[in-house]
Amino acid sequence: MSEDKSVVKPVVAPPLTPLALKPELAPTPTQNPKYSVKVKNAAGQEVVLADPRADRALVVLMDMCAVNGGAAAHWGGPSAFAEIISSIHGVMFAVKDRPWFEAFNFVNDAGHCENGIYALRANYGFDGMTFEDLKGFRGIKSKLTGHGESHLNPQGVLLSNGPLSSAFAQSQGLALADKVAKKDRVTICTISDGASMEGEAKESFAAIPGFAAKGKLNPFILVVSDNDTKLSGRISIDSFKMTPSFEAMSVLGWNVIKVANGNDLQSVYLAVESAVEQARKNPKAPVCIWARTVKGFGVRSTVEAASGGHGFPLSNAQTIVEFINEIYFGARDLPAELSEWAKSLHADWEKKEAAKKAKAQSAPAAPHAKTEKIQAGLARGAVRAAQEGLPVYSISADVEGSTGMSLFQKSFPDRFVEVGIAESNMISSAAGFSKLGFIPIVDTFGQFGVTKGNLPLTMAALSQAPVVAVFSHVGFQDAADGASHEATTYFAAVSAIPHTVVIACSCADEAEALMYEGIKRIAHARKEGHHGESIVFFVGRENYPLHWLEKAKYEWDKAEVLATGTDVVILACGPFVGRAIEAGKKLQEHKISATVIANPFINRVDLDTIGAAVQKCGGRVVTIEDHQIVCGMGAQVSHALARAGIQHRMKSLGMKGEFGQSAYVAEDLYKKHGLTAEKLVEAARELMK
Repeated sequence: MSEDKSVVKPVVAPPLTPLALKPELAPTPTQNPKYSVKVKNAAGQEVVLADPRADRALVVLMDMCAVNGGAAAHWGGPSAFAEIISSIHGVMFAVKDRPWFEAFNFVNDAGHCENGIYALRANYGFDGMTFEDLKGFRGIKSKLTGHGESHLNPQGVLLSNGPLSSAFAQSQGLALADKVAKKDRVTICTISDGASMEGEAKESFAAIPGFAAKGKLNPFILVVSDNDTKLSGRISIDSFKMTPSFEAMSVLGWNVIKVANGNDLQSVYLAVESAVEQARKNPKAPVCIWARTVKGFGVRSTVEAASGGHGFPLSNAQTIVEFINEIYFGARDLPAELSEWAKSLHADWEKKEAAKKAKAQSAPAAPHAKTEKIQAGLARGAVRAAQEGLPVYSISADVEGSTGMSLFQKSFPDRFVEVGIAESNMISSAAGFSKLGFIPIVDTFGQFGVTKGNLPLTMAALSQAPVVAVFSHVGFQDAADGASHEATTYFAAVSAIPHTVVIACSCADEAEALMYEGIKRIAHARKEGHHGESIVFFVGRENYPLHWLEKAKYEWDKAEVLATGTDVVILACGPFVGRAIEAGKKLQEHKISATVIANPFINRVDLDTIGAAVQKCGGRVVTIEDHQIVCGMGAQVSHALARAGIQHRMKSLGMKGEFGQSAYVAEDLYKKHGLTAEKLVEAARELMK
C-alpha cells in the first residue's frame, strides 16, 4: 500500500439530502403510564414516570408465559435497568412540539433487557400495546421477540440488538448521520458493563468523543448499567474488573455523570435530564451516565445469586405470587390485575402438576432412549484427550455453561481462562496459546463465533496457530432469543477459511469421538513438524439420542451411512439427522428406497461415500440443514459432486434467504420454514417423477 497522492477535481452535485423515509416508529403516547410514580425535576416540579416496580412485575409475568411455552427468558438485566428505562422514556415522551422520535434516537444495546422495554411501553399503551400482548412474548406469532428486532417490530425498535455492542456502534452512525442531515436530535444508547467488554464497544468508546470533538457528531448520550454481572457470574471474579475502563471514559473525551445508585429513580431521572441538557449545550462532549446498578434488583434471591438471575430464576409458577409480592415490598400496593395474573399462572401450574401425577399413577411411563446435549460429548472428548497428556486448554467468553465446556473447566480448574464477553479476543488469545504449543479450545454461541470471530479464526490459520472451536446454539436451535442469535450462515462464514475443518455434529457419541480425534490430529501434526488445522464444531442446544447407529465408526473426514437404498439419497447434518432417518422410513410407504447419510464434515465432502451413493440412486439427492441454502452444506456437496463429474439432481431444504424470529421451541420455526420429515418425503417424491 502507498499514500494516495492522486488529484481529483471536485465535482458539482445537488445538496446532499437523505432519502425521505416514512417514519415507522409509533408516535408519542397520549396518556401517562397506567401505573406511575412521581419524581421531581431539577426545577423542583413533579414529573410522572412509569413505576419501575410495575415494570419488574410485568417482566416476571411475561417471562413466565414464555417459560411455560418452553423458552428461557430474562429477569436480571431488566430488573437492573428499570429505573434507567423509566427515566429515559419519561424524558423522551415529554416532548410536546413533535413526535418523540424526531427529538431522540433511542437505541437499546442491552439486548437481554428488551422485555423490560416492552413491559414499560405496554404500561404507557405505546403502539396500542396491552398487557395481554405481553403474554405472547417470544412466541412465533408475536413481534415481541427475545431481543429487539426492527424487521419484525419497526414500530418499537429502531436498531436491532442481540450480539452485544453491535447496536451501540450503529447508534454512532445515527449521530453522525443526523449531523450531516442537520437534524435537531439527541441519540441515547443504553448498554451494560458486559457489552462494554466487546471490541466494538471499545471502538465506539474512542470514536464517539473523537468525532464529537471535531464537530462531526450530534448530541450523544451513553447510559451504562454497571452491575458487575454477566450470564455465568460476576465479571470482576470470573475475568477482570471493568472499573478502570469506565474511569478512562473521561480521558477519552466523555462528559461522565456518575450515579452511585442506579436503582434510585430520583437520582437516575436527574442524571438523564442533566445529560440531555449538557449534550445539547455542548455536542462536542458526549455524555456518559455511569450508573451502578444491581442485577436482579427487587428480589433478594436474585440479588444474591451469582448471575443476578440473568436468565429466569423460576422454572415454574409455583412461587410466582410470592415473587411478585416481594417486588412490591410485601404487596402493600400491588395492582390487582398483576396479582390476579400471577395467581392464574400459579393455578395453571397446579393443574399441570395434578395432571402429571394422575398420568403417572394411571400408567407407568414407557422407557425412552437415553438422550443428551451434543455439547456434553464434545466436552468429554476434550477431557479424555487431556487425561492422556495432551496440552488442552479452555478459553471462554462467558457462556461455557451453555456450550458444555464447563465440564472440562470443572475437571481441570487450572486449565482455563475466561476473557469476559469478548469473542474476538477469546479466539485471538487462543491463537497465542496455540503458537506456544498448547491445544486451545474456544467456545461461544454460533452466531457470535462466526460474526465476531471470523477474522480471528482467519488470522489464527494464517499465523499457523490452529484452534479448536465449539460453537453451539446454531440455526433455529436458539429459538427463543430470535433472529439476532440464530446463526443461519455459519457454514458459509467459515468453510472457506484455509486450513480449517468444519464439523456439524448430530449426536453426543459422534461429538466425543471427533473432538478426541481432532485434538489428537493437531497434536500429531505439530509433533511431526506440521502446523495442523483449526477445527470448528457446530452444535445445536437440544437433546438428541447418544447415537443414531449402533457401533458407528465416526471416522475422520467420512460420512456415515445410516440406511441403504437404491432410489434417492437423503443427506443431513446436525439436528436433522433424526428427521432424515424418519423420512427414509416414511418413503418406504411410497415404495421408495432411500439411502440416508449423516454428513458431519461440511467442507471436506466425502466423495467416496456420498458420490457412490448418489450414483447408485440415479443421481437423486435431497439435503436438509439448519442453515441458509445459499453456501450451505447442500451447496458444498453439489459443487463437490459436479467437480467430480457425478451427475445429480438435488433438492435442498434450508432457509431461503430469510431471517428467523423468536419462538418457544425450534420446532415451531422448522415447521414454518418447511424443515420437516414430511417435506423431505415430498422432495424425494418430486425427484422420483
